[in-house]
Amino acid sequence: MDLTLAELSPASLSKRSISLGIIAFALLTLAAVWFVAPSAPPPVLDLSRSKPSEKGLYTVSIEPEGGQVRQGELQSWLVTLTSKAGTPVENARMTVDGGMPEHHHGLPTSPAMTATLGPGKYRVEGVKFHMGGWWQLRFAISAAAGDDEAVFNIKL
Repeated sequence: MDLTLAELSPASLSKRSISLGIIAFALLTLAAVWFVAPSAPPPVLDLSRSKPSEKGLYTVSIEPEGGQVRQGELQSWLVTLTSKAGTPVENARMTVDGGMPEHHHGLPTSPAMTATLGPGKYRVEGVKFHMGGWWQLRFAISAAAGDDEAVFNIKL
């Protein structure tokens, strides 16, 4: 590549640097706005604690073990899994995650299924909602009928 002396002059390099700086600043600003600006929840937020899984393989019910959702505290949640026919789902494996869709961040903890409590009943520990607002808990379930998931909205 042949460069002329005019292209290497301080004035042309300065203009190029300023242009690149403006573009970089604009991109960083857009990224910051996306991460900071809340996105609106759906017009009707489903707050049910029992629902069919996404593929309909299971009915999933959740409840905080202490009876109420608490902000700022580690909590255990109870999960009940039944088949389409209503029978308890045994030997299920599940992973749990979630976060605040409005704020584009996940949970501050890493919840995990820690115990099987009886036919179709499981304990998930390590759930923490550190601030008020709209949260989601996502359960990825693997059992004999197949893999499925359920997402629950929680409002604090």
